Formats: sequence, C-alpha cells, structure tokens
Amino acid sequence: MRRADIAALLVSQLTRARHRRAMPAISNSSQDPAMTFELGVYSFGNTPRLPDGSRGPTSQALRDVLEAIKLADEVGLDFFGVGEHHMRAMPLSSPASVVNAAAAVTHRIKLSTAVTVLSTDDPIRVFQQLATAASLAPGRIELVAGRGSSTITFPLFDHDEHDYDMLYASKLALLMAVNAGENVTWRGPHRKRPLQNVTVFPRPEEPLKIWLGTGGSPDSVYRAVELGLPMFLGILGGTPEHWARYGHAYRAAWDEAGHPAEQADIAVAVHGFVAGSAAQARSTYLEYEHRMMAEGSAELGRPAPSRADRAAAIEPGGMVFVGSPDEIADRILHLHALLGHTRQILQMDVGGMPQPDFLRAIELLGTKVLPRIRAEPAKP
Repeated sequence: MRRADIAALLVSQLTRARHRRAMPAISNSSQDPAMTFELGVYSFGNTPRLPDGSRGPTSQALRDVLEAIKLADEVGLDFFGVGEHHMRAMPLSSPASVVNAAAAVTHRIKLSTAVTVLSTDDPIRVFQQLATAASLAPGRIELVAGRGSSTITFPLFDHDEHDYDMLYASKLALLMAVNAGENVTWRGPHRKRPLQNVTVFPRPEEPLKIWLGTGGSPDSVYRAVELGLPMFLGILGGTPEHWARYGHAYRAAWDEAGHPAEQADIAVAVHGFVAGSAAQARSTYLEYEHRMMAEGSAELGRPAPSRADRAAAIEPGGMVFVGSPDEIADRILHLHALLGHTRQILQMDVGGMPQPDFLRAIELLGTKVLPRIRAEPAKP
C-alpha cells in the first residue's frame, strides 16, 4: 500500500472515531493480559536533590537507574526502557550504554532504549551497541527508535533542524537494513557515501526487535504501517478513548497493507506512580511531576502544563496512571480492553523524587499490580 493510501485510511479512521462515544473492546484472546501482556518501567534518569534543594551529581542518577533496573528484574517485571534526554535533571544521554550495563547484571527482564533519538545518532553505532548488549543478554534486547520530542539534540550534534524528518527516515531505513542481515548495500540522503556489501558486527543471535516510537502523530503512525514496524506510543495526556482511535486506525491500515496480523504490536509509555494508597500516590507524585514539568519546560523554552491540568490527568479517564496497586491494575486493564496493547511501561522517577520512593513503587508494580493483571482471565 502506498504511503498516501495509508495516510488517507488513517485520517478516515480517526475522523469516524470522533463521532463514536466509545471504542469497541478488543476481544482477540491472543492479546489478552493473562496471556501476553507485559508490564514495566522506563526512566530518563532522575538527578537527586541535595538537602539545600540544589541538584546532586548526574553520575548518581545513572547509578540509581541501574539499581532500579536490577530491582525490576528481581520483582518480576517484564521490561525496563532507558530513555534519552540531555538535561541536568534527566541525564541518560546514552541509553544504549545503560542497556549494556543492565544486560550484564540482570537475568530475565527485557531491556530497551525508550527512545533512541535516531535523527541525531548514528544508526550503525546504535545497532552495534545494542547488538553488544544482545550478546550479553540474548533475546532480551530491543530498540525503540524515535525522532525526539524536541530539537535540543540538533545543535548539540551539529545537525540542521530543517533536516528533522529526512534524517529520521533515512537513518531508520539504514538501521532496519543492517538489522535484517549481512552483506548490506545501501544508499540514503543522510550519507555522503553508499555502503557496498557491508556487514556490521557484532551480529545478535536473532535480529533486534525495532519499535517505532511516536507521540501519536498520524505521520508516524502510517510510517510504522508502511515499514511493518510495531508502534510504541509515548503518551502525556488525552483519554483512553482518544488513544484507542490510534490503535484501531493502526490495525486497520496494517490489515490494508497486508502485513501479518500477529505482528501489529502496540506498546504504551505513560507517566505514573504506585504507592500503598491512592492518596499517598497522588500527593507524592504530583509534587515531583510538577517540579519536573516546570524545570524541563523552562530548559526547552516552553510553557509548563498547569498543576491543575496534570492533577486532572491523574483521575480515572486520564492517561497519568497514579494510585494504589488495585487502582493502577484496573486502569491498565481498562486501557487494554480499548486499545489492545501488549505492553505498558510507566515513568515514575521524576523531579528529583527520592530513590527509596521510586524503588518502593517498582516493588509494588511487580508484586501487587502485575499479579492482578496476570490473574485476569483470558477472553473467549
């Protein structure tokens, strides 16, 4: 199917969805939470606060995230994603490096970048770094490739913002080519010289699973369909019903493109936090998320969302998953019934949140929330 055809189908799906009060539940048992649903965490790093309120060392943020990954593995969570930011508050600027460190000290959890800002990185080096991790942790390493939520990396790595989409499209095509096999011959607009019969080493024992990371733009959705890639939705707001529209549009376009139905994976990354009670979770999370939003927006030159708006997003019907273990489990299952996603991950360490609070939330997610989801009976 041509890109223009996929785009038209997506627009049609999304337009029709706006006139429906609710989206139908996903009833395919192969996507039931009890059978395939994965739960996890992601982090951009969380530079700690000192007693006087100033920032501690960014090096501690990296040590803290590795501690968190090891705990997530121990409590049975399925996935840990390492995001890419280049800020003092969120300093995980080299996610593949952290994935390699985590691959060496974990046993069963899946590990991934979430996301790699591919527009301003080198796809061959990204592949080599994650293939190295896959050599240490076979079958556990994935990659989420995105364009980035801001243009902060363009001046840092000496790229032109006007090439934003060209760089991403060209580098993603090369990444997929070197991941697919050996003896690659390839040319694209981001390279001055073509590749002639080149094999990139090391080779993982099986190709890396590559997800297309998107904040929900229709352009990214149909690019995922066009390339036959699973879609990783990074979500900051909206409603479950709104995001279910993207899931239905993606699957409809996927079917029209003739891709195997079982490969139409959707994963979701959201903000969230788990504590022993809903009141405790809300009071803790809102304080630190507001600080993160205010400081991060200021660093990027953007207005920060209001505290009232973020508080509303925490309530049922919103897309910030904050509450008690039972509440979080119920909300994840509700979203799954609408969207049919196979994985959900939460960013919980925000705004200088103390590490013990983050670790306790990971423990609750693995020991209380995940068993509730696993216990959900398969749909007929």
